[in-house]
Amino acid sequence: MKPVLRCLLLVSAWALTSVLAHASDAKKYAVGDTFAAFVTKDQHDQPFAYQGGARLVVVSFEMDTGKAANGFLEKQGADFLPRRNALFLSNIHGMPGIARTFAMPKMRKYPHRILLADAENFLARYPSQANHLTALSLDEKGVITAIRFVPKKEAAAAFAGN
Repeated sequence: MKPVLRCLLLVSAWALTSVLAHASDAKKYAVGDTFAAFVTKDQHDQPFAYQGGARLVVVSFEMDTGKAANGFLEKQGADFLPRRNALFLSNIHGMPGIARTFAMPKMRKYPHRILLADAENFLARYPSQANHLTALSLDEKGVITAIRFVPKKEAAAAFAGN
């Protein structure tokens, strides 16, 4: 391999590695930040593009918090989240294929929409605490006005106040 080509390949590989490494170091959302648009899919494999309008975003990072949130939401009906201008995001990135085989059909049975965080750095900006749901309250302009960490046993509280 020619030295110039080899050098270009090494520099390109370094640049890509650097970009990927910093993607996971994204600044976490804080009160006063504007909530960013995103694109994902729901549990029915339907595309979802968020461009604004939510007043509450609840995020589950772990299976147990997701189960607790889904248990609460299932009892509220399909229109609960839209009525509150709320979104529910569930982290499925890293879920093994065998687990998805069982989890996805169960998720499809829920009446509410579950937005799936499946890309590696999708949730990089979202603050989290172990065994807690993260609830971000937004104003009418999409500015984060509060961030709460709600224990899984109090899942209903994550959706309150909106």
